[in-house]
Amino acid sequence: MERIRKRDGRIVAFDAAKISSAIKKAFLAVGEKNGGQIEKISEQTVAAIDHRFRDLIPGVEDVQDIVEENLIRNGYARVAKAYILYRQKRAEFRETKKLFRVNEDDLKLSVNAIRVLERRYLLKDGEGNITENPAAMFRRVARAVASVDRVYGEDAEKTEEEFYRIMANLEFLPNSPTLMNAGTELGQLSACFVLPVEDSLKGIFEALGNMALIHQSGGGTGFSFSEIRPAGDVVRSTKGVASGPVSFMSIFDRATEVIKQGGKRRGANMGVLRVDHPDIIEFITSKEKEGFLENFNISVGVTDEFMAAVERDMQYDLINPRTGESTGKLRAKEVFDLIVTMAWRTGDPGLVFLDEMNRKHPVSHIGSIESTNPCGEVPLLPYESCNLGSINVSRMVEDGEINWLKLGETIRSGVHFLDNVIDSNNYPLQETESISKNNRKIGLGIMGFAEMLAMLAIPYDSKEAIRTAEKIMRFIREESIKESMELGQRRGSFPNFRGSMLENDYRTMRNATVNTIAPTGTISIIANTSSGIEPIFALSFARNIMGTQLLEVNSVFERIARDRGFYSADTMIEIARTGSIRDIPDIPDDIRRIFSTSLDIAPQWHVRMQAAFQKYVDNAVSKTVNLPSGATVEDVRKIYMMAYDLKCKGITVYRYGSKTRQVLVIDGMRKEEEGIVADPEFCGGTYFGDCPL
Repeated sequence: MERIRKRDGRIVAFDAAKISSAIKKAFLAVGEKNGGQIEKISEQTVAAIDHRFRDLIPGVEDVQDIVEENLIRNGYARVAKAYILYRQKRAEFRETKKLFRVNEDDLKLSVNAIRVLERRYLLKDGEGNITENPAAMFRRVARAVASVDRVYGEDAEKTEEEFYRIMANLEFLPNSPTLMNAGTELGQLSACFVLPVEDSLKGIFEALGNMALIHQSGGGTGFSFSEIRPAGDVVRSTKGVASGPVSFMSIFDRATEVIKQGGKRRGANMGVLRVDHPDIIEFITSKEKEGFLENFNISVGVTDEFMAAVERDMQYDLINPRTGESTGKLRAKEVFDLIVTMAWRTGDPGLVFLDEMNRKHPVSHIGSIESTNPCGEVPLLPYESCNLGSINVSRMVEDGEINWLKLGETIRSGVHFLDNVIDSNNYPLQETESISKNNRKIGLGIMGFAEMLAMLAIPYDSKEAIRTAEKIMRFIREESIKESMELGQRRGSFPNFRGSMLENDYRTMRNATVNTIAPTGTISIIANTSSGIEPIFALSFARNIMGTQLLEVNSVFERIARDRGFYSADTMIEIARTGSIRDIPDIPDDIRRIFSTSLDIAPQWHVRMQAAFQKYVDNAVSKTVNLPSGATVEDVRKIYMMAYDLKCKGITVYRYGSKTRQVLVIDGMRKEEEGIVADPEFCGGTYFGDCPL
């Protein structure tokens, strides 16, 4: 047999390898050892097709019917059941795609993934018509990023196929601007930048203008406002009085509101103020009124000295950045209490541990870290960019075990990809291009970690999960370093390598940093997996798409539920009322334990998990400690202190319901709704705001 009829009527070449692949997936779905039977059953299927359709062209459904028959004939009834259920789900999926008029291609993407791609990522013509499908998008990105290889005398065509494969298979995805802009005239590929804000009107508005350019190109921005003189301080040039950093932050916020990033994304900012700035109290309480600084995440930059003063209940000095002199003292414990209380009430501020960041900063000889990107996972020098990508580790599990060989290959491809991004990027400012190429910082991280744990039958809130986190991140770190060293040997070390911390341990190094844990945002929707290293927030929920609510069930949970025999539409609807299965007695105890959701998990496990990854990450880790609405101020205090003690570089909490605008609402928080209802952009991490990745 040479040809087959697809469902849309097209006649294409028959590929027997697809039969083997489908049978293998069915075996994996039920955890059945195949004993070398996959090729045997595949050969039996091909022989049966040749016999029945000797002078005819079979359809896809005909082939699938014969696969089922041969699975049952060979004694694999459970595998056949998984295959039948998969066929049924795919049929339902195709009908849903028709309902929402989404474009189909050969990639097995979810309805919401395709809707997100159509809204934000796929190229459009001047009239707004989509001109590429997802496969074409991945090809465009792969070709543009791989073309850098030619500069170094390497095989760009081979690299293009490698990059396309890992993206099309949803094993690795770069940050959103790379997917949006690679191979286009805009060509800005970085997720975020940190911009300096000098203590002058000219410097402040220069930073504002630079922010506008970056947001327009699709990037986010981070700022330290610690250099701006405090409110009430003298302005000698005008004999007037300074208004202070918070007032200027409001101007940045309003400008962000009116700049739609590249026509695709709302702007995102991080604002940091040192804890010893005289205006620190105004900063800590600035978001008490909801809607103010809405386009900012804010974090207090705390020092070891301040944290020691908190523990000893001592006073500390406030320093005027203009004069370097003390303007008064505050009781550290009272300031810390205020930070904790406001975080409990509003979700802001978080903490940035400045001394820990700078202790671990490999190019500290170039300058000091004062701020991060908007989600906190990349500490950056002024004008530096963050160029990020994430490995989907849920795709690295086979037969109930981590495929370390596949993971290693994906890590090496990911580092190569991100290093190429540094060269292929069209930077919005000359200063950003200069320092980005001098340090060549990249951030390879992961997504799908919670799903990976579930596939390994490991509860998220367990010592085994912490050990797994350390093991997998240590492996990623070691393999990333090896690839960066090899790139350094072929292409040269980053220009600021001499004098860096890395020079003491390595002969060559292409990148000043290699790893980051990002929140992954919409790219985890595209990959149809859990966000970053966050727990699964809800196993089943309703998602608003084009005014229609679709029930969305976590794919790993659904596969196990079907295999274990407790799947039903009614059960999934019941789960969607809270997202959790903890209190559903009809579900087996071991499954309830394995699938602990975010609000089932005690806060300390969130922090322990963040610290476990931070141990082997040279940048930082984005992790939100999601808290139930009944969490206390004392809970937040313990989380913040624990993060400092465990050497995290920052910490963020969010207590459910502390903001009125959330992308996910539980149990009738909206009066007209019942159960969990999520916005289209909800990616399964935290449940408020947009992630710029």
